[in-house]
Amino acid sequence: MDLMKNTNGASKCPFHGATTQPNRGTQNKDWWPNSLNVDILRQHDTKSNPLSDLDYKERVKSLDLEAVKNDIKVVLTDSKDWWPADYGHYGPFFIRMTWHVAGTYRTGDGRGGAATGAQRFAPLNSWPDNGNLDKARRLLWPVKEKYGNSLSWADLFVIAGNVAIEDMGGPNHGSALGREDIWHPEKDIYWGSEDEWLGDNRYGDTRQDLENPLAAVQMGLIYVNPQGPNASPDPALSAQDVRETFKRMAMNDEETVALTAGGHTFGKAHGAADADKYVGAEPEGATIESQGFGWENSYKSGKGVHAITSGIEGPWTTNPIQWDMGYLTLLFKYEWECQKGPGGAWQWHPVNCEEADMVPQVDGSDEKVLPMMTTADISMKVDPIYREICQKFLADPDAFGEAFAKAWFKLLHRDMGPKSNYVAGDYKDIEYIWQDPVPAGKTLSASEENEVRTAIAAAGIDNAVLIETAWASASTFRGSDNRGGANGARIRLAPQKDWAVNQPKQLAKVLAAYESISAQTVASVADIIVIGGAVGIEKLSGAKVEVTTGRGDASQENTDISSFELLKPSACGFRNYIEKEFSVSPEELLLDKAQLLGLSPVELTVLVGGMRAMGISHSGAGLWGDGKLSNQWFKQLLSMDRKWEPNGFNAYKGVDRNSGESESSASRIDLLFGSNSELRAIAEVYAQNDNNDKFVADFIAAWNKVMNADRFDLNS
Repeated sequence: MDLMKNTNGASKCPFHGATTQPNRGTQNKDWWPNSLNVDILRQHDTKSNPLSDLDYKERVKSLDLEAVKNDIKVVLTDSKDWWPADYGHYGPFFIRMTWHVAGTYRTGDGRGGAATGAQRFAPLNSWPDNGNLDKARRLLWPVKEKYGNSLSWADLFVIAGNVAIEDMGGPNHGSALGREDIWHPEKDIYWGSEDEWLGDNRYGDTRQDLENPLAAVQMGLIYVNPQGPNASPDPALSAQDVRETFKRMAMNDEETVALTAGGHTFGKAHGAADADKYVGAEPEGATIESQGFGWENSYKSGKGVHAITSGIEGPWTTNPIQWDMGYLTLLFKYEWECQKGPGGAWQWHPVNCEEADMVPQVDGSDEKVLPMMTTADISMKVDPIYREICQKFLADPDAFGEAFAKAWFKLLHRDMGPKSNYVAGDYKDIEYIWQDPVPAGKTLSASEENEVRTAIAAAGIDNAVLIETAWASASTFRGSDNRGGANGARIRLAPQKDWAVNQPKQLAKVLAAYESISAQTVASVADIIVIGGAVGIEKLSGAKVEVTTGRGDASQENTDISSFELLKPSACGFRNYIEKEFSVSPEELLLDKAQLLGLSPVELTVLVGGMRAMGISHSGAGLWGDGKLSNQWFKQLLSMDRKWEPNGFNAYKGVDRNSGESESSASRIDLLFGSNSELRAIAEVYAQNDNNDKFVADFIAAWNKVMNADRFDLNS
């Protein structure tokens, strides 16, 4: 195409967005920075997906996994001139890649993890902690190219790390497959507010007061700074960071030690020289001719013995490509002294290291180098709890291997949710509590479901309460890690039964009635809760609400209370509930929740409008409808007969324009659908005289989407 010249002589494409110039004109966000952006609800649109018509979960069932593993094994020792393998084996490199793919998972909101192949995109592909992993992904391209649509990048990243462990003699519990790739960056994930790499403006008064939902200690890191907090080599303080961060990654102390000791049994760190002097831009900042490669290193050869990644230099063990007890043995055999390595980073070396414990250089030469430890490694020895676990593992290598295999499997699969999402693979048939197990339920016949419906109607429970109970149960679902939801009826168990947002006294009465109905029928409480919501909506709309049954009831024994406590909503805009005033607005919290539920802007609008119309509001605000499921709520919201005035935190009063009298109340959530131009446009559609039936039908469709969000069996 022809290029035009702008006023300062730079070439510019005449079509919008095709220029590589940094200034594309003033955008809406520049004029109105505080305007609510609902783009979070439009993530992963099918228009971005070149394989939108592919059923990957079906394709992967026919994948020859053993053939894939054998091909990866060939890659492991097929060292390339452009990126030579340390010690002639890419195993440690692939383990690091897999670890950093899965290690972004955090329990606070369930986001991150291995399930999407997100490391292919910014910011993860360019994080400082992921330095040079662009090469690991390129090494795997021939395997991906060969198996094509039957093997996602997300699954390949996991398989590669597991094959590496197995090939180097390590213990492994296998890979579960079924992860579907995303096709553009996950803009909905909050990685921190810092505007510089390794910034740590994410703490309150203590190192444990880390901003939620973050887990990593600094911007651009997966876990902790290996040199110590803010690169200060204090092992005791580093232990605090390690414990808090790994806890937020769903790991206890034993799992933390097992992962650290097991992962650092392999490979080395790279810091042959000062990165600031020799290393270029990350992949997203590199030149177009770099073709997605970043971190170009101009120090000598720039690779092999001259590679620079973390800035720390050296191997952890005497044999870095073999599973053994070398890490723990060396850690406790020697005293360690702290010094700066050739890359300028703090690291630790053994005092009076014996010749037998020296390590061959990565290039296969006769040169021997000292093993090293990071400050985070030394914390395993300094912290009394970690030290005790290390010594237990030293005394029982088999227990160490099993602990590592379990923790590693959990790391790679935590964000896949229950085992029903495991489509294929070579994993062990073991059930863990972190998989949130739920026994299979019974699919009710039409007559059995009608019996339940009749019993619910006879129980005399208010329709709005029926609806709110069903919502409270199902809306715990998080699409980020496939946790929560109506299946299992965990709303009747600790901790959910005691959450303030669930109105425990009211809930206890409803659940008592439901338990009685369950005892008299063949239905699970989980199904009865959802059927109850349908009964309430039918009473208030006159429309039929279909229910898909087959849910089971989880037990308290198989419910990790501390883990499920993290699902507690501190705000639920759908129910007009908010615990307290937060640093972000109620409407931002609403969008975050809607995204976790997988809702579109339209589904969000109809659900809030419908629930409010039927009388559901913790604060009592926004209840200006007639209690029926109709478009009257939208009509009143958009009416010009009323104006709104602030009336305290998250509170507004509606004043009649003619009389001046206060006649109603609202929250920020209620008024959002009249103030935000995008959401108002949707509300206007449903407020039209000819769209009441459409509103009711669209509400029921969105409602059932939430009720069935965790029914993974329906999509298999």
